Amino acid sequence: MTRVVVFDYGTGNVHSAVKALELAGADVTLTSDRKVALEADGLVVPGVGAFSAVMHALTAVRGDEIVDRRLAGDRPVLGICVGMQVMFEHGVERGIDTEGLGEWPGTVTELPAAILPHMGWNTVTSAPGSELFRGIEDERFYFVHSYAAQSWTLEVMPPFPEPRLTWAEHGAPFLAAIENGPLSATQFHPEKSGEAGIRLLKNWIGTLRQ
Repeated sequence: MTRVVVFDYGTGNVHSAVKALELAGADVTLTSDRKVALEADGLVVPGVGAFSAVMHALTAVRGDEIVDRRLAGDRPVLGICVGMQVMFEHGVERGIDTEGLGEWPGTVTELPAAILPHMGWNTVTSAPGSELFRGIEDERFYFVHSYAAQSWTLEVMPPFPEPRLTWAEHGAPFLAAIENGPLSATQFHPEKSGEAGIRLLKNWIGTLRQ
């Protein structure tokens, strides 16, 4: 059975993420243990709340090093919600600019929408050839956020494949999911997205040993 670690660093919907991944067919461990997190087939980084608080909690247990080490070794990582946002270089919330993990260029900013947070079900425009959305391209997913990455600036040169970018809209287009080599992420919560979310996690688990 595929071994997945949900990284337990004091934030995020860790128990609902564990349950959803188990339903999707993974052998799941909830831990912040460095060795276990590095050796798992897949690592899930959840996150809720403020960008700065998530980064503080993540770096306090050296989660930044674990994510970087895994990606350097082509070991899959999945970020969820703020766990996706911190993969970017910066997050700006209420005038506070916080440095992120810097795995992707760009800054996470507030959505220009009349109603925030963006909370509830929304459709997405999945990327052509997406692995995450295979068979669920027309489903809706559950969002709870006020901030998002609203542009993509990473230039990838051959022979590396182009990242697969999935978009949604609330006030403006924003990145709802990214598939970029070993690093994938969703702005929405798969663990709160019913059967569609379970199928997305199952799709991700299916890529871990390819």
